[in-house]
Amino acid sequence: MRCKEALLPHIRSSRWIEFGIQSLSVLMALLFTTLVLVMAGAPPLEAYRQMLEGAFGSLKRMTDVLATWAPLIMVTSGLLLTFTAGLWNVGVEGQIMLGAIAATGVIRALQETGLPPFVILILAMVAGMAGGAAWAGLVGLLKIYTGIHEIFGGLGLNFLATTLILWLIFGPWKRPGIASMSGTEPFPEHLWLPVLPGLRLSPWTLILALSSIVVVYVLLMNTHFGLRLKAIGKNIRAAHRLGVPTSRYMFLALLGCGAIAGLVGALQVTATYHRLIHAISSGYGYMGLLVGMLANYRVLWSVLVAFFFAALNIGGIQLMVTLRLDSTLSGVMQGALVLFVLLAQGSQARWKPTLIPESRDDA
Repeated sequence: MRCKEALLPHIRSSRWIEFGIQSLSVLMALLFTTLVLVMAGAPPLEAYRQMLEGAFGSLKRMTDVLATWAPLIMVTSGLLLTFTAGLWNVGVEGQIMLGAIAATGVIRALQETGLPPFVILILAMVAGMAGGAAWAGLVGLLKIYTGIHEIFGGLGLNFLATTLILWLIFGPWKRPGIASMSGTEPFPEHLWLPVLPGLRLSPWTLILALSSIVVVYVLLMNTHFGLRLKAIGKNIRAAHRLGVPTSRYMFLALLGCGAIAGLVGALQVTATYHRLIHAISSGYGYMGLLVGMLANYRVLWSVLVAFFFAALNIGGIQLMVTLRLDSTLSGVMQGALVLFVLLAQGSQARWKPTLIPESRDDA
């Protein structure tokens, strides 16, 4: 008890230091983005105002932010499973694509069978989760049985997934008499997930997003499964010596992440694009990696960071309309923010003194 009381001032001090470093990182990212705006000949304050206007200037724009936030936080939630286990699941982009392919295949196969639309949509969601999990499982098998790092295995499977989508769009699933990058034939409207009137936000996407946050939070914070993933992520050798089946749990973490990513792919084809297109992932996989790193791999912080990223993406469109600036400026800010936060975290880890004193007999 005395040891815990003695540590409290150190813990509080550490939290304030961490908060100060994070705030400094955000300030440096804003300064860097401001410098880019000045170099582009744009007024920085007006650009930031337009981005806020573009993200929150109307009900439609705010729901567009939520429509972007929902799949992003789902992908990030899945990635937190693999991050916790010490895995870099860069292949999450391909897992989204395979989920979209599987869901599209089910809808195309069942749309003429006379089954109720909600049954077909549920089966498409399940197929999407299975497709994403299977693709993530390949990453796990490559790592466990051949020693191929998950980054390299994932990147290779991302390329393969992209190639598979292009082959389907220009081959077996091409539009009658047409083969174009616009994608496959749109699904019948009764097989679209419903959206709010006049908006592009599907309530079902929002419900599934919130559910994924809760499920992942409970798994990581309140179960033996989450505790074992943390042990593996902290020290895989120590976890193995303590009897944790490390390969099995890493494989399960990849399967869980792949299933959530596959569900995102299914939502992309049923709620957003209503067909399979070549860019069906919308970059949510790579963006989810950035959100997870920026949130320091914490579930609740990821919710806020993902919302910030979604607002930047939607608000950045306004720059092109009003200031004739490329909307990818929001990506510059996102990348700068992640870079400076990682630099700050690395510096903190290198230079901060240890906060836990050596154990004493009377602790």
